[in-house]
Amino acid sequence: MRILLLVALSAVAVPAAAEGDVEAGRKVAEQHCARCHVVGDYNKYGGIGSTPSFQLLANSFPDYKDRFETFFARRPHPVFVIIEGYGRHMPELPPNAAPVKLPLSAVADVLAFVETLRKKR
Repeated sequence: MRILLLVALSAVAVPAAAEGDVEAGRKVAEQHCARCHVVGDYNKYGGIGSTPSFQLLANSFPDYKDRFETFFARRPHPVFVIIEGYGRHMPELPPNAAPVKLPLSAVADVLAFVETLRKKR
């Protein structure tokens, strides 16, 4: 089952060479992601307690890039995130939050913003 999920996720990932726009990614994250996640300094005391912050994901998970490149296909996002040209990944289920429609370029933009949250080592 896990192998099938990884194959499916790799099919929807943004190409590795995609360059994102940091400021566009910040705006997307603040407008859409901050309702559940803590996003940088924007909402330090916000988010949902059980939802990992962008900083935690970027600094604690070796596969953080993959996680952000495929976020829209990872639960709970497939129920309410629509990527233009791809649709929702679980259209049979009703959205459990206000739907979010994003261009595919927003995925690379968010990842570019997340890179700014990584601690210098």
